[in-house]
Amino acid sequence: MSDTRAIAERLAPDLRALRRELHQRPELGLDNPWTQTRILEALAGLDLEVTLGADLTSVVAVLRGDGSPDLAERPVVLLRGDMDGLPVSEEVTDPWASTVPGVMHACGHDLHVAGLVGAAQILHEVRHELAGDVIFMFQPGEEGPGGAEIMVREGLLDVAGKRADAAYAIHVIAAEEPHGVWYGRPGPTMAAADEVTIIVTGRGGHGSAPHRALDPVPVACEIVLALQTMVTRRFSAFEPIVITVGRITSGTKCNIIADTAEIYATVRTFSDQARDLTLAEITRVADGVTAAHGLTAEIVQDHGYPLTSNDPAEFAFARDTVIDLFGAQRWTAMKDPEAGSEDMSFVLREVPGAYLYVSATPPGVDPATVDDNHSPRATFDDAVVPDMALALAELALRRCARDSTPH
Repeated sequence: MSDTRAIAERLAPDLRALRRELHQRPELGLDNPWTQTRILEALAGLDLEVTLGADLTSVVAVLRGDGSPDLAERPVVLLRGDMDGLPVSEEVTDPWASTVPGVMHACGHDLHVAGLVGAAQILHEVRHELAGDVIFMFQPGEEGPGGAEIMVREGLLDVAGKRADAAYAIHVIAAEEPHGVWYGRPGPTMAAADEVTIIVTGRGGHGSAPHRALDPVPVACEIVLALQTMVTRRFSAFEPIVITVGRITSGTKCNIIADTAEIYATVRTFSDQARDLTLAEITRVADGVTAAHGLTAEIVQDHGYPLTSNDPAEFAFARDTVIDLFGAQRWTAMKDPEAGSEDMSFVLREVPGAYLYVSATPPGVDPATVDDNHSPRATFDDAVVPDMALALAELALRRCARDSTPH
């Protein structure tokens, strides 16, 4: 068997250099043309079947293993790395800091790209041992508006000729755990995230005579409080629901009662059932409170990313692979899911898989107090990139080997 660890160590300087180059040139959303070109350059010379996105600047590459040439139903494993940055002005002064004003790789996607490139390079070197095919998914738009959903629609999951059997992704974290620690959990891992706008409509008037108007502001305030009560009275204490009203707007002057007041909220849920019921209950509460005061409500629901949930068997396989590679001392159980959201959810709803985290917290700092992802001061130690490449490559190798015998 080839020594994938030795290959990862040999590639480490180039992978870290690639990460730093990417960090200097972050791009936003679905349109990442420079990053796409740089990924293609990094993959040049590898025997890959490459497909570019039609509605976004994605790169999909398929590596055909030849470890089992006679297998009729070859296993297919998907490995994902997202590639977009954030509209954040970087305050870190590393030599490889962003050169794009107002844009930063504040969530570590530059490390994800470099790690996935490394996995492709490792697997290409050992493709004679690869008992299946691997899809490399380089995805823009994770930070919005959801590039994974578009890639699935464009045929990502079937690009190797059959539906992917398993999918894996790794996300770096700038805080929370000491450097190099891996973690994850089975089942719900990141929340579903939806946005709700409630437009309360009454009748405007003079602030000195509210009895002649239908003031939407106190009704909007009552709705905000009623939503919090609804969460505690309509859901089990063991079903976490988060409704955060981040913005309320109305009127132009203190002595003017406006016709409308607008409520803007984010909703985080951890099961499909809770998601559906929460959105239905928000509508019921808003309609009921406004009707009680003789006003009306218009509720606009903007469905965001669904729940990201790890398949228990695939998670156990991924966890055991990481522990085998790096030792039990570098693994910790993730007690609770994150309330953030992830568009890898669109892949994991179609294909069983696992989404893991690894800490890129710089050594020697307190992970409990250092700046976290999305901060302008977030710092990621790219020494973890070769480990990410090794882990992704081994997940593909081992998963294909496990399923390489026809049933």
